[in-house]
Amino acid sequence: MAGVFDGQLALVTGASRGIGAETAKSLAARGAHVILTARNSSELEQVEEAIHEAGGSATIAPMDLTDPESIARLAQAIAGRWNALDILVLNAAMLGTLTGVPTIDGQEFNRVITLNLMAQQALIANFDAMLQNSKNARLVALTSSVAKSPRAYWGAYAASKAALETLITSYGEEMRNMAAIRTAIVDPGKTRTNMRAQAYPGEDPQTLKTAGIVAEKIAEFLASDFETNSRLEIEK
Repeated sequence: MAGVFDGQLALVTGASRGIGAETAKSLAARGAHVILTARNSSELEQVEEAIHEAGGSATIAPMDLTDPESIARLAQAIAGRWNALDILVLNAAMLGTLTGVPTIDGQEFNRVITLNLMAQQALIANFDAMLQNSKNARLVALTSSVAKSPRAYWGAYAASKAALETLITSYGEEMRNMAAIRTAIVDPGKTRTNMRAQAYPGEDPQTLKTAGIVAEKIAEFLASDFETNSRLEIEK
């Protein structure tokens, strides 16, 4: 599948570590020029360097996705250099504190919703024109099993992901007969990430699949002829 994304532009959020970083590497290894966004510029630089050393192409864009003006500026800068966006991977998210619904901290809940939902809508709004300019645009958003199967103490995070799934599938239906844009939801399952360690501090990470395995599955999926509003659940 080397070169399957030659000449294509991809944007990956939360690309400084974990699934986002590995997905960016996988897309670059298949020929895409990948724009990497996250808050930590030094970690982004490390990912960019790894992509370049492997013969790929990438550009970093350190930014805070909770700032709508930053998203608008990013879109303007990218549109000034490229005509179309072919792949958009919405990976950035925060877990927040796992607690009962009555004890959710309002300020933290606002941050969770802002990043996990509102920033995603802002990304779609600002890159919609570039996605529509692509001959084969694909948008995937990462979710969690708790979006479909809520569990105790995960209410805040689960609510944000359930809302995200609805947002993405709604956009997919809107674009179905309007533009060559396909959307999909990706549930990575149990993966060795910092967020997973935060949620399950006593878990042995060696029992979990790596972010690299998930990234390869995502890249292969993006290269396929998946139907809009498909769902990819990665078990192993």
